[in-house]
Amino acid sequence: MTATYKELLAQREQLEAQIKHARAVELADAVAKVRTIIAEYELTQNDVFPTGRSSARVISAAKVAPKYRNPATGATWTGRGKAPVWIAGKDRAEFEIKQAEAA
Repeated sequence: MTATYKELLAQREQLEAQIKHARAVELADAVAKVRTIIAEYELTQNDVFPTGRSSARVISAAKVAPKYRNPATGATWTGRGKAPVWIAGKDRAEFEIKQAEAA
């Protein structure tokens, strides 16, 4: 026998209640474990949630001069990354920015 729509809705409500209860129990257990570890190792908030990038190596991205220019619109492209539509599949030599133009 297949369940009716109303029976399925009732089952869903029961499952949602069970899920909510199970999550609350497991969340309380997780919080207790975290508190135990924090106390055991005398961790501070900054130890657990560091701010800033002091531990990460910061590499500054240098601006790259454009190498190609669309003569119709003046749009430029550095030659890095995906090629724009206006240059894709075409001879790039005709779009190159000459040194005299760049200066």
